[in-house]
Amino acid sequence: MKTVLITGTSSGYGRETALHFHSQGWNVIATMRTPRPGVLPESDRLRVIELDVTRPESITAAFEAAGPIDVLVNNAGVPSISVFEGTPMARVREVFETNTFGVMAMTQAVLPQFRERGSGVVVNVTSSVVLGHMPLSALYKASKMAIEGFTASLALELAPFGVQAKTVQPGACLTTNFAANATKGASVDELVPAPYAPWAKKVMGDFTGQDLFTKESDVAETVWRAVHDTTGQLRFPAGPDAVSLSQAK
Repeated sequence: MKTVLITGTSSGYGRETALHFHSQGWNVIATMRTPRPGVLPESDRLRVIELDVTRPESITAAFEAAGPIDVLVNNAGVPSISVFEGTPMARVREVFETNTFGVMAMTQAVLPQFRERGSGVVVNVTSSVVLGHMPLSALYKASKMAIEGFTASLALELAPFGVQAKTVQPGACLTTNFAANATKGASVDELVPAPYAPWAKKVMGDFTGQDLFTKESDVAETVWRAVHDTTGQLRFPAGPDAVSLSQAK
């Protein structure tokens, strides 16, 4: 029976991915920064472990508690919707700390066991913002583009050892907490410098009025497909809007 460790499973894509792998008979190590009861079902094949990907000691403790794993899914992320001019550099560093450096730290921690075993898959969840030119996402896109480049190079380094690295690129989902978390409870208006306000309002209206959106299940199923793919595919768009963007490139 195989084991997957998934970060950021308290809600959204991470939670749905944990449920999907569990339903397929896998052992699931579901990590959360703040574990809460009732988020995931009770099961002898599902363990919830506390993990903050920005703290090295938390990463070490989580891997020790998890034991050997077959797949790492780096899903934990900090969303951001903002005009860059109005974004404090402290926020820039906070987003990169989780979305970029946290993914790299988790990956580096798991690689020795994968390389020594001669198998293993790292799936890094990025975003469809990497597939198109999307406003209000300069910071978020930068943090995710960094992981796209990182994963592409990493895959080449790991191939001689039978280890794989891939990215899953979720589209926009209206049923996750992305927007609320991206603005940290503030309205987008509060985060937009006044000269940008009319333009930003139109951008948000266009976004919420688009026809295609991604469901949590789209992402879970795509992560599953990426883990089991044997064609050498590197990037996997998830959700109809992401697929459409990837085909337009």
